[in-house]
Amino acid sequence: MKRTHLPLNALRVYDAAARHLSFTRAADELAVTPAAVGQQIRALEDHLGVVLFRRTSKGLELTPEGCAGLDALREGFLRFEESVQAMQAGQASDRYTIAAPREFYAEWLAPRLAKFQADTPGIQYILVAEENADFTEANLDLAIRLVDGPEDLEGVQLAPAERVVVAAPEARDAWIEWPGAALPDDASPCIKAGSAGQALSSALAGMGRTVLPLPLVEGAIAEGKLELLGGPEASRRAYWLVAPLPQWRQKKVKALVAHLTGG
Repeated sequence: MKRTHLPLNALRVYDAAARHLSFTRAADELAVTPAAVGQQIRALEDHLGVVLFRRTSKGLELTPEGCAGLDALREGFLRFEESVQAMQAGQASDRYTIAAPREFYAEWLAPRLAKFQADTPGIQYILVAEENADFTEANLDLAIRLVDGPEDLEGVQLAPAERVVVAAPEARDAWIEWPGAALPDDASPCIKAGSAGQALSSALAGMGRTVLPLPLVEGAIAEGKLELLGGPEASRRAYWLVAPLPQWRQKKVKALVAHLTGG
């Protein structure tokens, strides 16, 4: 059966404009000009023979014809993304590419991956140290990030959102600061670390006290390497396992997510 020619670029522009109800915001998302968005929409309307948007006193509005095909169109784009992921992955159902903070990998993730590997022989892990790596550029399956939530990704929280104040026995009476630390207002840090991992290493070396996510230091506290000086208390951020929807739907990803979350 001969397939109808689909103006895929114009349909992608239409999807963005429909989500934002703004040619300007759609242009920002697609890295083009608002005029280019308008041209694509007009060309698509001419191709389909219908009006997709109307301008009102309240702004841009979809017509009934414009609303009619949106759900199917978006499902189609998801299928395209899944197809690309499948082609990229090939037969690599036994390989996981995961981005995670070094310190969280060492303290929390590595033991759990070892257990998963023991239960499923032949698994290979490709580890990326930069947790904010781009999913497409790094060909990631999953990422672990210390964030408020998954935002526009699919995700699951791996551990309670709790923080504690810790220091090594007989550590200096000083504070270690890092971008995620909520230090007391009167704290004067002696070290300004760039990450939770650097703050943890500084605390373990006895250089001062700091505020860290509880999952990151539970082992060190249990072993007596760090002392609990305050908390646990609720934290805004937690370690989340995240991925775009096409990766999240993969059978192999579901299996690892279930293992890491006890599901």
